[in-house]
Amino acid sequence: MLKQERHRRILELLATEGRLVAAELPARLGVSGHTVRRDLDELAGARSLQRVHGGALARSPVAATNEDRQVQAVGGKIATARAAATLLEPGQVVILDGGSTALHLVDAIPAGHTGTFVTHSPPVATALARRPGLEVITIGGTLDPRAMVAVGAQAVESFRRVSADLCFLGVWALHATGGISTAYFEEAEVRRVLVECADRVVGLVSREKLGTAAAFTIAPATALTHLATEPGVPEAVLRPFTDLGLHVLQSG
Repeated sequence: MLKQERHRRILELLATEGRLVAAELPARLGVSGHTVRRDLDELAGARSLQRVHGGALARSPVAATNEDRQVQAVGGKIATARAAATLLEPGQVVILDGGSTALHLVDAIPAGHTGTFVTHSPPVATALARRPGLEVITIGGTLDPRAMVAVGAQAVESFRRVSADLCFLGVWALHATGGISTAYFEEAEVRRVLVECADRVVGLVSREKLGTAAAFTIAPATALTHLATEPGVPEAVLRPFTDLGLHVLQSG
């Protein structure tokens, strides 16, 4: 089998199965283990898949820049935010992560809602401040312009002193076995703390992020209690997460 044919077949298997085990591919493709490892490395270098220990996962298609993410999959993010907002109750303490879906969630907060929101995202804090009746607590640190959130030791230590009712977690990639992951190392460090700071942790995961992976692992998928996503996601895509016990929230 020629290299281009192998690459095409590898991507077809990944799309069908959601995960590839490197040790199984030599027999399936009729090539050596060395050839399989080289093929996977080349496909990872071309951003066609995400290499993980022992194999590969589908790579998250999230745009690389903050500006591009603001205009990517907008309809799905709005629907995801509306689904997540159904968990809001008056008087809660809520952690709201950064990201474009988090900004849509601010828009989805019901009129007249009261409560406390804690965020390390300057754009999210600014949007929340425009809503009357909300107390907004900002977490400081070193601003990462790629994600427009505060990162570093100061942000991590500040969040460790928060005990919230809800955490709405921005998600770059979510895979049932690969867990929650992101493309930025320091953002992953902060999010590892966020998933431990609330009674309920809601992943904001529009359709294109489901079943994918990125470079830096945050936590297992079971660190989430709820998965908020858009309507119309096939049951087969959601089943691996409901099998883990996650509650799926969907809203038009």
